[in-house]
Amino acid sequence: MRAVLSGALTTGFLVAALHFARFWKQSGDRLFVYFAAAFVLFGLNALSLGLSTPKGDVRVVIYGLRLAGFLLILYAIYDKNRE
Repeated sequence: MRAVLSGALTTGFLVAALHFARFWKQSGDRLFVYFAAAFVLFGLNALSLGLSTPKGDVRVVIYGLRLAGFLLILYAIYDKNRE
C-alpha cells in the first residue's frame, strides 16, 4: 500500500511540474521554471521514499531533496519580487 500511495504522490508531483513547465513555455516567466524544478525534486523525494526504507545518513540525503525544493521555491519568490 505504501508503494502505491508513494507512486500516486510521485505522479501528482510530476504532473504539477509539467503544468508549470507548460506555463513557462507560454509566458516565458522564470518563476514557473523554478516551480517546475522544485516539483521534480519533490517527486524524486516521494519516489525514493516509496522505493526504500532509508536509515541513518541516507535519510538526510533523501530529505535534502525536499529541502532543496523548498529553497528553490523561496529563491523563485525572491527572484520574482526583486525585479
